[in-house]
Amino acid sequence: MYNYINMNTIIHVLLIEDNDDHAELAARQISNSEMPIKLTRLSDGQEALDFLFHKGQFTDAESALQPNLILVDLRLPKVDGIDVIKIIKNDEQLRHIPVIVLTTSDAERDVLDAYKNHVNSYIVKPVDFQKLQQLMKDLRSYWFVWNKSPTTNKSPE
Repeated sequence: MYNYINMNTIIHVLLIEDNDDHAELAARQISNSEMPIKLTRLSDGQEALDFLFHKGQFTDAESALQPNLILVDLRLPKVDGIDVIKIIKNDEQLRHIPVIVLTTSDAERDVLDAYKNHVNSYIVKPVDFQKLQQLMKDLRSYWFVWNKSPTTNKSPE
């Protein structure tokens, strides 16, 4: 199997999800790996933006690490998921980070809005527990084993 992530490198995943049950299940499946994964879970869009831009409670060195992957729900308190995506993808320092929508909405308008704002993938969460487990395992495998990502946290000049 190809492995583009160095197994000694900690992979930082930012999960932006307001539903505690969905977040717990996703966190369990993401972290259930031999890969060294650090998961940060935030529950609203404003908190996520503060984290990404190192504002408010996120000005410490621990928060300064950019995530390697962002999983975002669409229906978030304070700042909607689509607005979070717009801000990330319009920022020169953040736009290179893969952003995956992980939501219960399969509405065509939501899908179009997400892709119009340069989301990297749009996934509708299955309601079946086993299917959700498999989805998270496949996501982890694709993004951290098969996908080739930049080795730096800087956008190409």
